[in-house]
Amino acid sequence: MGRAPGQIDISKNEAILDAAMIVLAERGVSVSMEEIARRAGVSKQTIYNHYGSKAELVRIMAERRVHEMTAPLGAPDALENPQDALAGFARVLLDAAFQTKGAGLYRTAILHAPEMPDVARALWEAGPESSRARLAAYLALETKAGRLFCPNPAEAAEFFAGMVMGSYQTALLLGIEVALDAARVERIATEASMRFIRAYAV
Repeated sequence: MGRAPGQIDISKNEAILDAAMIVLAERGVSVSMEEIARRAGVSKQTIYNHYGSKAELVRIMAERRVHEMTAPLGAPDALENPQDALAGFARVLLDAAFQTKGAGLYRTAILHAPEMPDVARALWEAGPESSRARLAAYLALETKAGRLFCPNPAEAAEFFAGMVMGSYQTALLLGIEVALDAARVERIATEASMRFIRAYAV
């Protein structure tokens, strides 16, 4: 069966998103769509046909990252084991934030936000705002089930994300290298989830 207008196959879509993440991190959000297309091995028109604009490309790219980040909250046993689910979310949050390409993308987006507000807003809405909303929805379910007591799930989600990222995020945005090896990430994730559960215990 043929593809609908504007539709592209999965492998090509992944190639575009991977190329966009690398190029935007290296060159900034002002980089041309031609360069993204060249890295992805597709035509510029293919990208425009499928995504419409750079802002929408960034939005889809951020949505993919958030889907990966929040996967632990949707695991089969996530509702019965909130501490494990939150620790999993924290691990992926730290890993995603401190990958070189992820860090570079946010730094360049902040730098170019005044002249490209649509791209900055797309990155914010589909990235941090979306991940916090999904975490808040999970906390609301845990509260409804009686395993946690979060009267304001959105606020609790912000508290948890802030506890995990802390001052590391400032260093990240300033381009300062932070030594977060696997053991340290595990310690932060485990400690943050344990303290959060204690704070919001029923």
